[in-house]
Parts: sequence; structure tokens; C-alpha cells
Amino acid sequence: MGLLYFLVIIISCGVTTVEALNGAEAGKKTPLYEEHISAGGRIVDFAGWLLPVQYTSIVEEHLSVRQKAGLFDVSHMGEIEVEGPDAFHLVQQLITHDASLATGNKVIYSPMCYPNGGTVDDILVYRLKEDKFLLVVNAANTAKDLEWIQRNVQERAYEVEVRDVSALTLQLALQGPKAEAILQPLTDFNLQELGFYRWAQGRVLGTPCLISRTGYTGEDGFELYLDPSDGKKIWRELLTRGKNEGLRPCGLGARDTLRLEAALPLYGHELTPEITPIEAGLDRFVRVEKGDFNGREVLKEQREVGPKRRLVGLQMMDKAIPRQGFPIFQQGREVGFITSGSFAPSLNCTIALGLVDTPYGQVGEEVEVLIRGHKYRARVVPLPFYRRPR
Repeated sequence: MGLLYFLVIIISCGVTTVEALNGAEAGKKTPLYEEHISAGGRIVDFAGWLLPVQYTSIVEEHLSVRQKAGLFDVSHMGEIEVEGPDAFHLVQQLITHDASLATGNKVIYSPMCYPNGGTVDDILVYRLKEDKFLLVVNAANTAKDLEWIQRNVQERAYEVEVRDVSALTLQLALQGPKAEAILQPLTDFNLQELGFYRWAQGRVLGTPCLISRTGYTGEDGFELYLDPSDGKKIWRELLTRGKNEGLRPCGLGARDTLRLEAALPLYGHELTPEITPIEAGLDRFVRVEKGDFNGREVLKEQREVGPKRRLVGLQMMDKAIPRQGFPIFQQGREVGFITSGSFAPSLNCTIALGLVDTPYGQVGEEVEVLIRGHKYRARVVPLPFYRRPR
């Protein structure tokens, strides 16, 4: 399974190995690039960034996060600050969720939509002050998101300042059931007081950090936002002090399989300018009752009458790995396509997410996926594929 599995992960992540760049201009490096090289990380180009896809084995790193803990460099993510008298109104216009719920240090996950309901990006929203927000966006979308935000500012004459602070921010993700036990001795903040999707300002090893109980793995964990100059120290100390708890560095490959098992969307796969949040099964993050926002009318109609297509989970019954774009058939008819697919290390089977026409693809039904000219059977299963023990 080794090489084939690695290649599938590379494709599903949308990355290119450095060796395959054929002399093309190298991507950007995070402040931890040399740490990854020293640790034996296999570097790939992802969204223009040179990042480790794995250090040892994707499966080992995946299972480490599920059973113990893993540390990810996610400094490629974009961070955008919005500040000013109209900051709240701008964010409320941009996101489908309700920005007024970002109180008491609560983090909000939300799609951003175009007027036609298609997805601009999916982001995290932090309300740092009454009139100041931090938006965490996907790496490949940072420039596009900035342009979209500025366009909304100009069209509505909002009195705000929009700043790209990505270069001033280093982000680490410490994920897994042992994450709290590893981080607690290193911080001055009582992590037991920090609920899921809550954030706090604190210190880690004396370094000022925004500590957020969030993640992209389906496990408990924390995302740390800090000054890039402190990144190497925090990275090294976390790995050193967490070693006894089984902490290990993890790459993009494990991050992708972890999020897929948890049925978390990946922009460019489950969410695109052509796929709405309602179609992607993110109804709970669409608050049409809050008033006007980009895409509201389309999403309101989809909620009321039901979308014409929707995201479903598939478990392969035959030995094959579906990839993005592969057609899905039911009763001899093409009814949709795969958005993501991979072997699932926690479940020891192959899984996929797919967008299918309504009313096809009901839970328990059998479908077929066309893979390299052959149809392979799959069963529609409930989502998420994996749910962490409570």
C-alpha cells in the first residue's frame, strides 16, 4: 500500500513533490522550513508553499493524532484583520454564520459566499475587540479573499481597515487526545477553562500566544498563533517536552486523511465557487434569519425547497481508491462525482465524499464509482465517518 497510498494522498491534497517541479520556481517557506528538513520531512509544494507531506509514514502520523498527539506547521494559512467602526457589519455581510455570536471568546466557523451562493472560502472568525476581527483563511485563497473583502468594503463604503497579517503570524496545530496534557505545563492559562471553539490570550513558554481550542482533525486540540520569531523555540520545545506523551511532527498527508475521516470540507474539493454550503451539508452554519448577507437569497431557497444535490459519505466495497472528479453511478445513471477519497487509517477501509443529485445516494444504498474505466461498488454511509470518543 505504501507508494500507491502516498501518491493518492499527494493527489488528494493537491500538492506536487519538489522533485516533480522540474526546475520551476520554488514555493514560499514557513519559518519552520529548516526544522522540517532536519526532521526528515518530505517536502512538497502546496498552494505555493513548501511544506512536509510526511516525516515517517502518513498512517503512523495519522494514528498518532488519533491515539496520542501530533504537531502540525500550518503557518501557510492566511490571517486577515478587519478593524474599524463598520468591522462587525462587514464581517456580517461576508459570512453566512452570525457574527454576533462571536462573544465570550467564541470562535466562529463560517463559509463566505458569492451572491450566487457559491463559496468564496471557509474561514474562522475571532472577535478580538468590539471593532476588530481576525479572519483565518485558506492558504490558496488569501489573495482572492483579500480582494473579495476589499470589494465589499468599497461597494458598501464601510469604514474599516483591512490588513493582511499573514507574514506576521505563525500558526501551529497541536492535535490529539494528549494535546491538553502536553500543552498545559507550558502555558500560564488553565486549559480546562477553554471550551471547544473558544480562544484566549495567554503565554506558551513565556511567549505571547492566541490559544484556540480548534482544529482540522476531528480530535481535541489547540491552534496557536504567535510571532514568527518565536516559532522555532515553541516547535522544538513542544516536540521535546511532548515526547513522553507520544507527540510527533505530522505532515499534510495525515492532516488530509484526518479531516476526511471527520468529514471536514476542504476548499477546492467539497467547497468551490460552484458548490454552496447547503449542498456541502453545512446548513448549521447558514443563518438566513440574521438578515442580509452575500448569497442569502439562494441559500434561503435551497434550505426551503432542498438543494438539487448534496454531499454524501461513501465506503468502498471493492478494493479501489476514488479521487476527486471520478463519476458516481446509481441504477446505471451518472448521479454525481467524488470530491475527496482516501484510505482511512482509523477505520481500515477506503472512504470518499461525493456530491450527488437529490434524491440519489441515500444512506444504506449502493452506488458505483468509475475508476480508470471500471466501476467499483460503494455503500452510502452516515457522516462523519469517524467521531472521537467523548
